[in-house]
Amino acid sequence: MSEWDAWIGREHSHYDHVEPAAVKRWLATLDRAAPADGSVPQAYHWCLCLPDAPTAILGADGHPVREDSQDSFLPPIPLPRRMWAASTIDFLAPLRPGQSVMRTSRVAAITEKQGGTGKLVFAEVAHETYGDGELAVREIQSIVFREPASAGAPLAPPPPGDVIFDPAEWDAHRTLVPSEALLFRFSALTFNSHRIHYDLPYATAVEGYRGLVVHGPLTATLLLDLAQRTVGDNRLKGFAFRGVSPAVAGEPLHLALRAKDDALELAALASDGRPVMQGSATL
Repeated sequence: MSEWDAWIGREHSHYDHVEPAAVKRWLATLDRAAPADGSVPQAYHWCLCLPDAPTAILGADGHPVREDSQDSFLPPIPLPRRMWAASTIDFLAPLRPGQSVMRTSRVAAITEKQGGTGKLVFAEVAHETYGDGELAVREIQSIVFREPASAGAPLAPPPPGDVIFDPAEWDAHRTLVPSEALLFRFSALTFNSHRIHYDLPYATAVEGYRGLVVHGPLTATLLLDLAQRTVGDNRLKGFAFRGVSPAVAGEPLHLALRAKDDALELAALASDGRPVMQGSATL
């Protein structure tokens, strides 16, 4: 029996609106136009039903301090570093500006593992997002909690190697350099105050990264954006991604897509071909 079993099944709900002005800011952040049918592109659900913790209860990393209380959703896992590791998503109906939104969230599982860098705790959270009462997005999100970075450990990810990414193996490809401004805008859109995305001394000296870290859901959003630029808006039935290694602001990020059987294979890669994120999608 795990010490976290009492938290399994815990639920809460958030309510929101698909605000047209906020959608425009999200589209501007991604340098893209609105879909011709007036819907909202897939991935925007990550900007809805956001946590609203007061600034006074944020911890040293910028996340709300986890407490063992009846009002808490996730348990007080005593590992300071956290990362959104993966998601599996079903897109059931497009969201549209002006809709009322409800999201229900449930703690589906909590498991402990031993990794190469020490103890890990994985929390799986099941989300259902409704637009005007219709189920629009179903998602299972995996969050990993890790031990502090070891003193003197090499900065992650390692500096780029000599290999150069070759786009010839992919059907569609886009390269961009995530800027500090892009990270700042995405943090604002998703109300994400994790300091690894905007505080360079903290990201390098405390958490052991080589630079500011590109948000996992931002990389996933960029992969979804590539898919929609390639096959059309709201054409995906399912999407799954897994973070492999961090992307660093100011360095080229290669987004790639290719057909594989009846699905799409997607990947985000560093300039030397190091995988940053792996994904797949169904039409």
